[in-house]
Amino acid sequence: MGEHFVWVTTRRVKPGTLEDFERAWRPTAHPDGMRQAFAYWSEDGQEVTGVSFWDSRQACDSWRESDAERDRREAMAPYVVEEREGYFRGRELVIPSGGSS
Repeated sequence: MGEHFVWVTTRRVKPGTLEDFERAWRPTAHPDGMRQAFAYWSEDGQEVTGVSFWDSRQACDSWRESDAERDRREAMAPYVVEEREGYFRGRELVIPSGGSS
């Protein structure tokens, strides 16, 4: 199993602004080195967690320092109440198949 380089960001958004936040949140171009990205929303629509998988930490850091990411963060800022983010390494978990009892 290969190791994954993952960037996770969770943002709490102002009530009633999820649609506006989503428009600002989507990057205008696919970042170099990003393999996949997922977004998850809380039931109340006020918390959004983004999970992105990268070729390397350097690729992620390069994107985070880019003008495009700076512009994206500025566009999101009016809707964000709180932000938490972190960089992780990990592996896919192997889940045993449900054999007979």
